[in-house]
Amino acid sequence: MSEEPALGDVLDLLSDEYARDILAATSTKPMSAQELADECEMSKPTVYRRVERLQAYGLLDEQTEIRTSNNHYSVYTATLSEFAVELDDGSFEASLTRTGDESFPGEGEPDTADRFKRMWEDL
Repeated sequence: MSEEPALGDVLDLLSDEYARDILAATSTKPMSAQELADECEMSKPTVYRRVERLQAYGLLDEQTEIRTSNNHYSVYTATLSEFAVELDDGSFEASLTRTGDESFPGEGEPDTADRFKRMWEDL
């Protein structure tokens, strides 16, 4: 999502207990869908539905865990660090603060060449 989501949409998403549980669990360490299902006591389809919504609002990041046995899988990490609502002069203002640290230098670069250049420069 390129622009900030509407206040009502974020409140709707965060009012969902499953979404909050996923954010809380993934704020401590990256977790797979199966780990989230076990940790949060929900079915994998429920995990995937909530993960999709959280990713749509930029509150959850997905990375692929590479295994030598070719059993690659996704892990999820919360990117939300703070959500605030302020009432000022008769209107509500909401702000989202996301974590900004990259797992590796250049991760946020959209172009592969730029990503490689940034990783190389940081060696």
